[in-house]
Amino acid sequence: MVRTRGAAAALAQAGFVRLNGKRVTAPSHLVRVGDVVTLALDRAVKVIQVEGFCERRGAANAARALYRDLTTSSGAKTSQIKACIVAGLLPKMSPGNGR
Repeated sequence: MVRTRGAAAALAQAGFVRLNGKRVTAPSHLVRVGDVVTLALDRAVKVIQVEGFCERRGAANAARALYRDLTTSSGAKTSQIKACIVAGLLPKMSPGNGR
């Protein structure tokens, strides 16, 4: 997803993170097992469910075991993103804004 804690904090502060459908702007927001986190990344939207936590930083393989990726295939992802925009879960951008 992102490489550093600073980059993750910047995503949250910019409003690109949702926790159980609600926008999170504080990087210190409490996350629990079972929560669904939606990340609006540069060219994709990633939806994950928290499966657990670890006591210490570790390898990427160990980190991948702590969440379940709920993001669907690219075809279904587009319709899912449109549904999220209609439901007000993702911001709708005006034509010509951004990439």
